[in-house]
Amino acid sequence: MATDSSHALKTGYDLIRSEWPASILDSLNVPLSILPEVVAPGTKIGVVCREAAEQTGLPAGVPIYAGMTDGCAAQIASGATEVGSWNSVIGTTLVIKGVTRELLRDPLGVIYSHRSADGLWLPGGASNTGAAAIVAEFNSSALDKLNHAAALAGPTSLVVYPLASKGERFPFVASEATGFSLGNANSLEERYRGVLQGIAMVERLSFEALRNLGASIDGRFTISGGAVKSEALNQMRADILERELSVPEVIEGAFGMAMLAAAAESSIQQVTRRMVRITRTIAPKRSFREYADQYAALIAELKRRGWLHPSPATPPEIGVHA
Repeated sequence: MATDSSHALKTGYDLIRSEWPASILDSLNVPLSILPEVVAPGTKIGVVCREAAEQTGLPAGVPIYAGMTDGCAAQIASGATEVGSWNSVIGTTLVIKGVTRELLRDPLGVIYSHRSADGLWLPGGASNTGAAAIVAEFNSSALDKLNHAAALAGPTSLVVYPLASKGERFPFVASEATGFSLGNANSLEERYRGVLQGIAMVERLSFEALRNLGASIDGRFTISGGAVKSEALNQMRADILERELSVPEVIEGAFGMAMLAAAAESSIQQVTRRMVRITRTIAPKRSFREYADQYAALIAELKRRGWLHPSPATPPEIGVHA
């Protein structure tokens, strides 16, 4: 039985040459014969046989298609399938996945790419910032009140790098990185606002890093994950990214795999336009100028600590798109 190149990547499959790395396998004394055939995601690899139909209840003859990893499946479900489109997920951590025409070459090794069914590249990166910083500091019973206050108050001069545990992996690599604040909050509400603002600024810095590697960020931005429940954070993200953000109706991996199977008869982009539903969009309301000084201070401090080495592009450029 064949496997897909997305899952095979995790065991060393070479996506550029579309083959198992024979020299590495030889050095490990792993015979190539024991490894499965590898096919592109979305390739038809069989049908449900009579025995399987009896065991599962699925009709005999239902086609079976090669899949992708759960992260890629969720990306497809979000609708981020065209070059320049990106899905940003904030759960415990911040994960960004998107689509590029060419493979991104990242000297730091913080970005790695899967390959889509149509030959495009699916780069992604994961920061250790995210909702874990909120859970570490704030009582869950107070979040509704804090979110309401944050939505009304607007930007704060407090600069926060919201890292709940030691170490960062994207948009830079620093095993010694720890969370920090510049300035003091005058209240719990301001502290909460500063943490949300910090998460959104790390997200902006992540997109800056992707663009500096040559990625197009001109397409649709979708957002998902548990943090989407915070309208205050959603609005900060739209303001700081200077982009309209779309919230897809369904983001489960199973839906993404259904889309991939449907694409066998057309294309994943056509299927996306037909099947993905957007429940709402968040447009920027405040100018990034209201956050620019805090963002510049965050960048300067990350550089001063020796964690951020490449110079990110100037802040206003992130929102420029066709």
